[in-house]
Amino acid sequence: MISLKERINNEGIVLNNSILKVDAFLNQQIDPDLLMEIGREFYLRFQGKKIDRILTVEASGISVALTTGLLMHVPVVFGRKQRSVLINEESYQTKVFSFTKKKTSTVVVLKKFLPPGENVLILDDFLAMGEASMGLADLVHQAGSEVVGIGIVIEKSFQTGRQRLVDAGYQVESLARIKKFENNKVIFED
Repeated sequence: MISLKERINNEGIVLNNSILKVDAFLNQQIDPDLLMEIGREFYLRFQGKKIDRILTVEASGISVALTTGLLMHVPVVFGRKQRSVLINEESYQTKVFSFTKKKTSTVVVLKKFLPPGENVLILDDFLAMGEASMGLADLVHQAGSEVVGIGIVIEKSFQTGRQRLVDAGYQVESLARIKKFENNKVIFED
């Protein structure tokens, strides 16, 4: 996606040649036009699949999942990273380690929002080590449903996440694949 790569180059900030900060358009401040474009791209990449629902994790994956869900006309569900008093019904849960936050969270989804026998598309903003995607896939499997694909906005292809997901048998579609960071600049895969 050329427009996404341009935004990353123009507004993304690389920290210590290891972390890409995209809060100007994807994480904290959201550009609705860019997000609709991202949703369209995921719609096109997965349009041949039967998809009953989209699953993501709070918070940054929600906007990506929502725009895609609008175009696919399917519900969007997100895993919560913290259990609250409002989650007093039966739920699925899994542990997910965050590469950027350096902490493990328990991701929770109420069972009523992830019914059995469905085809679920997983979407997220970043792929590094594959922890979030594998955790979401675990929730789908706990529900007795099937992961039909995993869509990622920005992939750090120099890390092991993609291979981990592919080895687990998942179709992975990334919109911007970063080959490496060099002198705090982004070098994309071709």
